[in-house]
Amino acid sequence: MVSRHAFSIKRIADLGIEIVEAESGRHFAKHVHEHYGIGMLIQGAQRSSSGRGQVEATAGDLISVNPAEVHDGMPIGDVRRWHMLYFDPAIIAAQFSEITADTGFSWHEFAYPVLTRPYAAEIFSALYSGLTKQVLHPTPLALEERLLLLLEFFVDRPIPASPRLGGAASKAQSMIDDNPLAELSLEQLAGEAGLSRFQLVRAFSRLTGLTPHAYVVQKRVHLAKQLIGKGVALAEASYASGFSDQSHMTRHFVRSFGFSPGLYARHCS
Repeated sequence: MVSRHAFSIKRIADLGIEIVEAESGRHFAKHVHEHYGIGMLIQGAQRSSSGRGQVEATAGDLISVNPAEVHDGMPIGDVRRWHMLYFDPAIIAAQFSEITADTGFSWHEFAYPVLTRPYAAEIFSALYSGLTKQVLHPTPLALEERLLLLLEFFVDRPIPASPRLGGAASKAQSMIDDNPLAELSLEQLAGEAGLSRFQLVRAFSRLTGLTPHAYVVQKRVHLAKQLIGKGVALAEASYASGFSDQSHMTRHFVRSFGFSPGLYARHCS
């Protein structure tokens, strides 16, 4: 019986990212990549050599590879399926520089060839979906946040959070409050706060309990609820509150309140 072997590859040149979906029962010989790679094993299991020795991954685990890191791969069992994101080295180097800026050390590699952390896997899934399926209607703000938050898991030294940055983060919060419909980038918000992008995400989360993108979404959901309560049609309310379409609004509305915009509209009429 010939095992399945299939690859799907997409390059997003302006972002410096290559997306790979693969399913294979083959054993890959030792090789290297030019890029940083982070992925998730979706089905099955595999064994591989890495810069930190031999490792095994099962479905739900994150896997990573550094540029020029010699590695191989073979299935444990019949076949395994995985999703990968490959990043141009300059992109990851810039993110690592921000993440470690206040630590007194520099970082240039992923520390964990296999990572079993459910929250990290959740962030990867959101990042991957945003880049591939567009199901979450991601903004540049969301994509930047997710990548920074994900990379922190691959540094094997603690990154201290400073409680003193809350006042600076409040400036970014005010910027969102003043115009929740604006398509703000993480760089713009960080510039307003006088922080690096990574510092902003952490300080903003400590201040509000939400990342900047999640905070924007909440502001827009509440605006949509106000409009619907005033009798504005659902489709019109979705666009007027900054969502790309009615289904986008509905998804976040239900997540926030537990009931649909349509149900709310009927009870407000």
